[in-house]
Amino acid sequence: MSAQTTYIEPDAGLVRITHITYALHALGLAIGAFGASTVIGAFVFGWPSIIAVIINYVKKGDARGTWLESHFRWQIRTFWYALAWVLLIGLVGGVLTIVLVGFAILWVGLFVLGLWAIYRIARGWLRLNDRQPMPA
Repeated sequence: MSAQTTYIEPDAGLVRITHITYALHALGLAIGAFGASTVIGAFVFGWPSIIAVIINYVKKGDARGTWLESHFRWQIRTFWYALAWVLLIGLVGGVLTIVLVGFAILWVGLFVLGLWAIYRIARGWLRLNDRQPMPA
């Protein structure tokens, strides 16, 4: 038998805010997919995701003890992990451009990271729609 966590039911307004933050993150990804930048570049450096992560930090205390707490944590981690990986890929790819292999590392790495961010936001938003917490 598995232990089941009991959550406080969140306020409907907080659920709506969580949908809005997922929508902002998705907008950042879409701007990258259909714009002039990379998907992950628009996600990490674009205003929609920056606004979303600020809202995540401002409202995460309101979500404490509810199943939404895991969604706020999921979105915050997605943003910061993506930023860390962009910087690492940029550094490694930038250094290795001297031997030309860096261009491939840079573009393949950013492409894979973009797919990862799309997956994280889509998975989180689908679970939010099903009123389920994110796994730990």
